[in-house]
Amino acid sequence: MFRIGHGYDVHRFAKDRKCVVGGIEIPFEMGLLGHSDADVLLHAIMDALLGAAALGDIGKLFPDSDTAYAGADSLKLLAAVVQLLQKQEYRVENIDSTVVAQRPKLAAYILPMREKISSVCQIDIGRVSVKATTEEGLGFTGNMEGISAHAVCLLKKDA
Repeated sequence: MFRIGHGYDVHRFAKDRKCVVGGIEIPFEMGLLGHSDADVLLHAIMDALLGAAALGDIGKLFPDSDTAYAGADSLKLLAAVVQLLQKQEYRVENIDSTVVAQRPKLAAYILPMREKISSVCQIDIGRVSVKATTEEGLGFTGNMEGISAHAVCLLKKDA
């Protein structure tokens, strides 16, 4: 049995925060605002994975009202999602994702992002796609207010 999931996330830029995207700290004058490390890409991926398995979303699993997740490393949260999926006898078949950001430029960081995501999801790097695009100066990402990300995934139930 196959299941498809879609995830979307957005985080506003903020001063005095790190800019973490896809598990990689990106050198940039602003970071992303959020309860955890605000990794917009990993959050979209987690929501896609959880949605495919009908297990809710990251807000349900890791609520921002819980101080245990304040500043949390989203790679560790992704690992917890993968473990939850494995308990439900799902395995990740592939992930396709897009980060929408006017800046910072992300091309140089795509491969390391794919490596981190594939490692945590326990799948071959060839099954993980990360793309980056701008909105050519349009919208909140184009106006440098923040970054958004979309992700889709395919899960396979082993049972």
